[in-house]
Amino acid sequence: MIRKVGISDSKQIAIIYNHYIKNTVITFEEASVTEIEIGRRIEETNSNKLPWLVAEEGGQIVGYAYASKWKGRCAYRFSVEITVYLSPTKTHNGWGTKLYSELFEQLKGLKVHSVIGGIALPNPGSIALHEKFGMEQVALFKEVGFKFSNWVDVGYWQRKISV
Repeated sequence: MIRKVGISDSKQIAIIYNHYIKNTVITFEEASVTEIEIGRRIEETNSNKLPWLVAEEGGQIVGYAYASKWKGRCAYRFSVEITVYLSPTKTHNGWGTKLYSELFEQLKGLKVHSVIGGIALPNPGSIALHEKFGMEQVALFKEVGFKFSNWVDVGYWQRKISV
């Protein structure tokens, strides 16, 4: 089931996200986040009237996806950045596709023109997911992140959803 996030989902979301913080370069955060911090981020997304969705299976959150402001300047107001994270035990069960399908549908109903996704590289699974939704690579920043004593490249994928 895909549904709108609730603040009560913060703990399960933090568990999923903290796995990626502690074990991967997929996120450039280096310190674990609390459920309180996740709750604050959910409230910020809600206050910007942007979607945050969770995938639920058997009463457990198995993944989430959301849109956030691309930049703070007013002229960027029609562009969003999208993000998806899945439980490490659910990465090949189609949840990323299901979450992004619903997220894109909701974004079409808003006044969003451009969707942007940043991907720490290499990450063939994330690239495939973004390209499955018609996103194209538009930028590559070499060695812009430093985590686990390694430099990490970041690519950006983009798709226009309104004309």
